Order: sequence, then C-alpha cells, then structure tokens
Amino acid sequence: MDPLIQHTCLFFTGIVAGITSGLFGVGGGALMTPVQFWLSTAGGMDSTLATRIAMGTSLAVIIPTMISGALAHHKRGVVNWQAAVPMGCAAIFGGFFGGTLAAQLPGLILRLFFALFILVMAVRMIWHIRDCPVCEPHGSTGQYLLIGFFIGILSGLTGLGGGALLVPVLVILLGYPILSAIGTSSACLIFSSAGAMMAYVINGIGVAGLPPYSIGYVDLVTFAILAVTTIPLSRIGVRFAHACSSRNLQLLFAGLLVLISISMLVTG
Repeated sequence: MDPLIQHTCLFFTGIVAGITSGLFGVGGGALMTPVQFWLSTAGGMDSTLATRIAMGTSLAVIIPTMISGALAHHKRGVVNWQAAVPMGCAAIFGGFFGGTLAAQLPGLILRLFFALFILVMAVRMIWHIRDCPVCEPHGSTGQYLLIGFFIGILSGLTGLGGGALLVPVLVILLGYPILSAIGTSSACLIFSSAGAMMAYVINGIGVAGLPPYSIGYVDLVTFAILAVTTIPLSRIGVRFAHACSSRNLQLLFAGLLVLISISMLVTG
C-alpha cells in the first residue's frame, strides 16, 4: 500500500478516535485497532503480527490521549479521583497480565474476543439507558481495586484502554452519572493502558517482521501520526460530551460499540 494513503488513513483515524475518546472516555482503541489491522494486512503483514502491533500501538496512543481528556474532564469536575486512582493502580497489573497473555494468543482469537466483548457491553448499555445527572455513585476501595484489575486484563487482551467496559460498569453497577463515568474512566485508562502497553513492548522485543522504528509491538511511526491528532481532538470530544444530554450520550456510546464490533467481526 502507498505510504501516503496509509498515513492519510491514520491521520483521519486519529481525528475520529480523538473526538470519540473525549466524548465517551473509551481511549479510541476500538477504532484505531481495526484500522491499523486493515492497513497492515493490506500491505501483506501476517494477521497475527498485525493484530498484536495494532493493539500495542493503540495502547501507546491512548496514554497521552487520555491524559489530555482526563485533564479536560477534571476541569469540569466530573473525575472521581478516589475511584480512578485505585482502579488505575490495579489496572496496571491487570493490563500487564492481559497484554502478556495476548502476546501468546493467535490473532483470530484476539479479534473475535475484541468484537464480542464490546458488543455485549453495547447491549448492556442499551438495557440500562437512563437520564440521571445527579445520581449518587457508590463503591468501596476493594470494589475499585477488583474492577481495575479486570479492566486491566481486558485492556491487554483487546488493545483497548478498557473504557468500553469501565463506563458501563460504573453506570450500571455503581450508579455513576454518564458524564462522571466517562471522566473517571478517562483517568483510569491512563494507568490501564500503560500496564498493557509495557507487556506488548516487552513481549515484542526481537520478534521477526516488525516495522522499522518499532519498540516491541509498538510502531513508533504509526504512534506519532495518530497521537498528533488524538491528543488535541480529545478535548473537542470532551466539549461535545458536556453539551449532550445523558440519555443521548448513552445511546451514542452504545451505537458506537455496535458499529465497531460488527466491523471487527467482518474483518475477523
């Protein structure tokens, strides 16, 4: 594939991923991963290697993107740091474990798991649609640690930051208003993505067939092209989130997950 076409696709992917990350608190990996996979396999790369590189690189991009989004949500007072910090710390260990496991699994299994996982979350979100901007969230430190660890595992396995699961969990199980769930998820994803990314870096060192300028399964060229758009655009996504009603935001969130899941199932 022509490098110009490839880089242009990544550039526009970063724009959309940045907006959705700020809007939904999901990191943008649900879009970046399948696009990278498609571009790599179209260029002749082995599908399993392409899957691992797409996931590892997406996680690397998510870190600075979520820092930008979390700071913007924090300024609007919707980040619960007492929940985000313990969840994030536990997610580092879970993410490293999940990323290590993913580095040993075939690409087809990873793609199917990725697609089915977010489809289930979309259905759950639709079942629990509600407009509750002043709901009183609840949750203990033990619950946050447990949730964070499993979010980290799923982050490593899917190449997502984990927000596709964390936002519904906070809304459905812990009674968070959707904006507070998105803001808190953005903060937590900084940690979970870092732990998972390190696993992809370590397990990818020395693997044959990696693109030039890679560190393990993280492609630095792709990272730079995506990050240059996702970081500033995530703040625009935050503005959109705070301009939407809670009900519409949940419907948009669920619809996004359904579309990405279907596209990944077709690709797989």
